Amino acid sequence: MQFDQLRRREFITLLGGAAVAWPLAARAQQPAMPVVGFLNQGSAKPSAYLAAAFRKGLKEVGYVEGYNVAIEYRYAESQYNQLPELAADLVRRKVSVLAVAFLPAALAAKAATSTIPICFVTGADPVNQGLVASLNRPGGNFTGVAFLSALLGAKRPGLLHELVPAASTFAVLVNPTNANAESLTRDLQAAAHTLGKQILVLSASTEREIDGHFATLDQQRASALIVAPDAFFDSQRDNIVQLVARHAIPAIYERREAAMAGGLMSYGANVADAYHQAGIYTGRILKVREASRPASHAADQA
Repeated sequence: MQFDQLRRREFITLLGGAAVAWPLAARAQQPAMPVVGFLNQGSAKPSAYLAAAFRKGLKEVGYVEGYNVAIEYRYAESQYNQLPELAADLVRRKVSVLAVAFLPAALAAKAATSTIPICFVTGADPVNQGLVASLNRPGGNFTGVAFLSALLGAKRPGLLHELVPAASTFAVLVNPTNANAESLTRDLQAAAHTLGKQILVLSASTEREIDGHFATLDQQRASALIVAPDAFFDSQRDNIVQLVARHAIPAIYERREAAMAGGLMSYGANVADAYHQAGIYTGRILKVREASRPASHAADQA
């Protein structure tokens, strides 16, 4: 009887040990969790809703952060010169896919790797900017979502003209460190010229410069303001909207979030929807890469 009890205790002990060992062994055989590098030129807090839209797209394809995919987040905090190193860091970490927004981040990613798949979100024309060969056949390691905000920007002076037809001068707030600044300003000037308006360019890349421009805006005799799309301006959204209200100047923004924060009006694409679509594309890329692993493994075995 004592022998039977001893054997029974030994059996339970062995079974308990096996119950611990089996999952560990099984886990060791599982492929490593894929990692997505998420590179954004802005700041984490104002971009949180965009990251959430991206994760929603991933989830719809079957990838849930922390469960079967990891995401490495990198934010440049509107310091565009930091993007190349942030992109290089993600490449060194051998991420499975790079998800990047917007044009400056995409250009940094392109310079960092020609082999890791890159899924971009951009408001610029990806063909003209050299990201892809064409829209229907991107080629290389790039794909993504382009909502061509630069083309929509030319519409904003027209909307302001309808609101304040007697205005002779429109001010445009641009960040000179943004890769789109020159082309955006050129397009706005052309659109304003068609309407018989002058464009006053206000360059700002710091909060102090923004405050300084508003302090002298009345002296510049600008009757309306166009806030150019920019990650830094997004981080300063509430401050800019309050300054516009304080100076009682009609203003138009790219993103609806500015209007929701109290701005007069916005005209542009739904950026959150673009992030959502980019999440779907990134998930599809991950599935293709996962599907190719068994075949590669079999070839190695042969």
